[in-house]
Amino acid sequence: MTRQVGLHLISKLRCDSALYLKWKGVYSGRGARKIYGDKIDCQNLPASCLKHEKTEGYIRTRTYQFEARHKKFADTLNVVIISKTNSLTGKSARVVLFGSDLKLEWKHIVDYYRLRFQIEFNFRDAKQHWGPEDFMVIKKQAVFNAANLSLWMVNLSHAILERSEEKSILDLKSWYHGIRYAKEILKILPENTKPINIMQLIEEIPMPGRIHREKMAA
Repeated sequence: MTRQVGLHLISKLRCDSALYLKWKGVYSGRGARKIYGDKIDCQNLPASCLKHEKTEGYIRTRTYQFEARHKKFADTLNVVIISKTNSLTGKSARVVLFGSDLKLEWKHIVDYYRLRFQIEFNFRDAKQHWGPEDFMVIKKQAVFNAANLSLWMVNLSHAILERSEEKSILDLKSWYHGIRYAKEILKILPENTKPINIMQLIEEIPMPGRIHREKMAA
């Protein structure tokens, strides 16, 4: 479905996934044409596939890129394998990424895959704090407006967090709720009320809803 709308896939495979070279043999003239060649040994990849290598301390990282087939996918995959080896212990591990765009360079596949987690965090915050979990709208324009507003609030809240002393969105919301509650309380107080420390009132009201409560101790 993703490819049908003109988009490409970037994701991760199991480290022990069975990958195959594309078939380059001659068609025998009988039966279906073969599409799978020899199975790829991911532990002994040829030097021609090596795109980048670096060593930090005892860890050597090698990045390989090649085209391969997988029996769960109809199209050829652009595969990137990141292999890390500890020179002291000899132990190694690898991550197998892939994309459907065969022209995409390995560094872009790695960068785009890393963005996946930030995208998930943004959707998590939007769902948990800014409305999508409670959406009751079904019309196209209403869904469009609500989704964009919630994601805009994610950006706004993180911008405010960087400039404030709060440590989470929940604390930030509690703080602003507390300010609103304090203002509403002050509106209903009688005119002959004794002097009130407004800042202390504003600081104390948000406390029940906060996760990090260091300000109460202060």
